[in-house]
This record gives sequence, C-alpha cells and structure tokens, in this order.
Amino acid sequence: MSRVHHNLSAIPNRYAFIHCIERLAEESDAISLLLIDVVRFSDVTTSYGMHIGDEFLLSIANRIALLFRESASIGRLSGDVFGVLFDCQLTAQEQNQKFEHLVEHFKTPIQHDGNAFIADFNVGAVSSSSADFKLTDFIARAEAALKQAKQNKYENFSTSDVRKQTRTSRTLTLKADLQRALVQNELELYFQPKVDLQTLEIIGAECLLRWNHPLDGILFPGPLIEAAESYNMMNELGYWTLENAFIHMRKFLMVGLDIVLSVNISPTQLYDSQLVNNLLLFAKTYELPLNRFELELTEDVALSNSLMVKGQLDALRNLGLSISIDDFGKGYSNLSYIRALNIDTLKIDKTFTLDIDQAAVNRAIIQAVKIIGDAKECKVIAEGIETLSHLHVLREIGIPQGQGYLFTKALPANEFIAFSQTDIIIGTSALHKTAG
Repeated sequence: MSRVHHNLSAIPNRYAFIHCIERLAEESDAISLLLIDVVRFSDVTTSYGMHIGDEFLLSIANRIALLFRESASIGRLSGDVFGVLFDCQLTAQEQNQKFEHLVEHFKTPIQHDGNAFIADFNVGAVSSSSADFKLTDFIARAEAALKQAKQNKYENFSTSDVRKQTRTSRTLTLKADLQRALVQNELELYFQPKVDLQTLEIIGAECLLRWNHPLDGILFPGPLIEAAESYNMMNELGYWTLENAFIHMRKFLMVGLDIVLSVNISPTQLYDSQLVNNLLLFAKTYELPLNRFELELTEDVALSNSLMVKGQLDALRNLGLSISIDDFGKGYSNLSYIRALNIDTLKIDKTFTLDIDQAAVNRAIIQAVKIIGDAKECKVIAEGIETLSHLHVLREIGIPQGQGYLFTKALPANEFIAFSQTDIIIGTSALHKTAG
C-alpha cells in the first residue's frame, strides 16, 4: 500500500515499479494503472532551482499517495511522471473519476519556504485482467494513453483498455465503429461555457465532441478522429458536429440563452468547396443566422495553406460567421501569418493561463496577445482559467472573456442549460466579490 516517503529516492523508480506491476498482475485477478504527468514542471526547476523542484515533487508524490490510499503502490517512472497501481480493474468511468478527484484535490497550492505551486496533470489510464495481461503491452498502452492525454484540449485524461484487440486488428474495426456511432446517435456535443470576465455572465460556449461508447462509456473523441482521418470521413464527422451545433442553438434560443456557439473546424472541412453551401443549408433548414456561430481553427491550420485558407475564411466571414484562432501561441513563434488573416478572436492557449500568477513571462505573453488583438480589432479569450488568482490577473491585464474549470467543466446540453439559468456564476460569493 502507499505510504509517506521522506525523499524522492525512496519512491520506486521505473524499473522497480514495473517489477511491482508484474508481481501484482501475477497475484491479482486484475490491475489498473494511472500514469500521472506533472504539467510544465520544468518551469518550477527553472524558477526555483532543482532542490526546490525536488521538494515540490516529493510533496506531490506524498499527496498522491494520501489521495489514493487504496492503491497498491506509487512509483516514479521519470522526472515528473508518477504511476499509481490499483489492485482491481477500474472501468473507464472510474478511471475518469479518479482523474477528476486528483485535479480537484490539487487546486490547493503546494507551499514550500514561501514558494507556492499549483500542480496540473495529464493522466493516462489502463486496466487489465490477469488473463489478458502482457507486461510490455500494458506499459505501452499506459504511455500511449498519457500521450493522448497531453493532446486533449481540456480534460487532460485518456484511457486505453488493455482488453481491446491489438492496434493492427483494432484499426480494422475503426471505420465500422465510426459509422455505427454516427448512425446510432452515439455521438454527443458537450458545451464549455465562455464567460465575460467582468460580469461573469455566460456569453457563449465551445462545442466539444463526446462518444457514448456502448461498452466503454463516455469517451473523448480520439478514436473517432483517428477513424475519420484513416478512412477519409473527417468531413462526415465535421458536418455532423456543425449540424448538431445548429440543432442545439435552436434549443438554447428557445429557453432564452443569448449566446454564440463555437465549433472546431478541421483542415479537411476548411478545404472543402462545399463548406459555404452546407453552412447556408444549415442556416436555412434551422432558420438561424450564421452570426450565431464561430469557427475555431488552430495555428497549424492557419499556416498550412495561407492563400487558400485566407480565401475560404474571408468567404465565411462574409456570411456572418466569426473566425477564431484556437490555442494561440502554443506551437509557433512566427507570427507573420496572423497579419494576412482576417479574424475575429484570438484564444490564448491554456498553458499560458495556468501559471499566469506565478510566471512573469506568461503574464507578459498574454499582455502581448492582448496588444495584438487590439491592433487587429479582434477579441481575446483566455483558456484554462482554474483559480480566482487567474481571474484576477486576467482582469488586471484587460482580457475580456475566458473559459475554464473555475466556472465549470464541459457539460452535456441539458446540464449546460441548467447551469446557465442559475446564479452559480454570478451568485457564488467568492466569484461575486471579484466583480467589484
């Protein structure tokens, strides 16, 4: 069982921990593993030095051990990646619940010698029965799940069930899975609220795809995207998302929600010559103006084919749609592309927001994005707002809008409506005090 460690060297290293996994698999009917990566921990060692960094890591390890008392053991697989091993077969839902429990617990800062650090995590999960267990495959799946978690946009969690077939055989069923998901209504849109940071009112929402898998429960869309890309079905999946955004917008307007919905758009759709016609068809079918919608594209899409992208985006804006650059600043240092694009919104990547109150350079970057947004006469939205401190700093800088766990995680449609119609955001005393 997990116990308190007095130094990092006392925590089993990668090789010792893998031996623990192998031994537990021999003794148990089933096991589960969480790989927990501490996000941006290099910033801590850069700011405070290796010694303070190690103290923070030790505090994190002991808090994880305390949080998951039922776990068989905790290990340190690399510098800032820990493993927690469970003597049972957790379902995908149970794995996700443990991830959410971890994130919620660590919203309380870690203190050391006057320094504070709020830990954020990427988590990859895997489970296996003893009958299906293969050590190499088990570890590989856990690490693949962690890699996927790092790529997820909001909920930085991913699971990989070792009971599934090998990757080769799995790819043969992906297309059928996607076709079934589309036909049998297994797909669902969740909504991440966008909030006016001064009034704390909900002014919009981002549409996020979820898969209600018949066996695995609610899943993030990674497998669907993989299938769609592999079998040239990205357009079909993308238009399903767009049409359902129109369907939900009608419902939202009927209950009095005056908002704009944002939909992520893929390169495949952006290059589709029928995109404009399909959007006009949706607008006519559902009797909705296109200015109720915003299309979000990432920087790599914006850079991929500037002339073609610019022409298509100009055509879309002429229809009344807004255009947003998502995860701005995350992957590219060359900002020249932004001059040529006519856009309406810049969304600051959450990696800059999450420690804006700790890292001066992050504050400077967000201030620079605000200047760019003002110069281009476009809105600036901050992603990843998780604490009141984040909210305070963003207000001081003058960022008008944002989204993040401080307000709520992404919600299914009915819960989003209920959340929007309560005083949860405006009425919560701690938040309300910040509005003064």
